[in-house]
Amino acid sequence: MYPADLKYTRDHEWVRLDGAHAVVGITDFAQKQLGDVVFIDLPEVGKVVGQGEVFGTIESVKAVSELFTPLSGEVVEVNGDLATHPEAVNKDPHATWMIKVRASNPGEAAALLDSVQYTELTR
Repeated sequence: MYPADLKYTRDHEWVRLDGAHAVVGITDFAQKQLGDVVFIDLPEVGKVVGQGEVFGTIESVKAVSELFTPLSGEVVEVNGDLATHPEAVNKDPHATWMIKVRASNPGEAAALLDSVQYTELTR
């Protein structure tokens, strides 16, 4: 269920390492817990974030939740389509990215969960 090419946080974000960049989104488990997503607040390009820090918020019909950065670095791109189509994370959460971070310490990925560990966490 959870793609093996991604790493996962205990806060239900996923990350795909793409060279020096970390592509970040939320997991299928997270979107199911949230319900229908109606708004996503993402950071400005250039913001420097640390591993585990809040980078934005996601609002659903049920709640507002914080989004946490899986890896430290600088935000180099934000998915602008989510401003007008936040529901995309409900349709295909593992393909719908939120931010891209130039990872300052890619070794931090070793502390993240693989798909098997994340599946166990969400059972």
